[in-house]
Amino acid sequence: MIKAVLFDMDGVLADSEQLISRAAAMMFGELGIKVEQHDFKPFTGTGENRYIGGVAEKYNISIDIEKAKARTYEIYMKIIRGKLKPHPGAAALVSRCRETGLKLALATSSDRIKTEATLAEIGISPGSFDTVITGSDVKNKKPFPDIYLEAARRTGYTPGECLVIEDAPSGIKAAKSAGCRCLAVTTTFEKSLLAGADWICDTLENIPEEALKW
Repeated sequence: MIKAVLFDMDGVLADSEQLISRAAAMMFGELGIKVEQHDFKPFTGTGENRYIGGVAEKYNISIDIEKAKARTYEIYMKIIRGKLKPHPGAAALVSRCRETGLKLALATSSDRIKTEATLAEIGISPGSFDTVITGSDVKNKKPFPDIYLEAARRTGYTPGECLVIEDAPSGIKAAKSAGCRCLAVTTTFEKSLLAGADWICDTLENIPEEALKW
């Protein structure tokens, strides 16, 4: 049986993908540059440096990435108030895993400032997890395996004893490269794009039971 569950955040626990892309698009708009929210989708799950920087590259724009991120976070933290929700079944699954004695880690490519704001808004405490790893804690973001290797290490178990829950192809690649099993949820990408996962479900309210028992 699995010994630890490693949760991604955006798109898994929080319905935040539309809001962060909106915030980033608004930030570019303040610079006089029109981008579309769907421009960010290929960079979902890779951390804000690549998320914002990838779109800047697409439009051949030179930006100060640290300033761009800081302004995006300012906008994000304003527009999520009263609007950002946990995905159905997210809080219940975290509680269920904890009650069954599994170790829990949050492993997100988002920077810590965004992670804390998101968790606070959706009402899932960082204390619900045994450890929280953010994009600020690793050198190489997803799709590199670093974050899931570190999450497994902090739980005290091998990657082979861990189940990762993801919503993005980059995260699935990171999980599998780390040696973890992976459950994907189709909250952000369609099923055909998540084929690298071991299991796929449409909601955390309806996860395959074998995913928690293999």
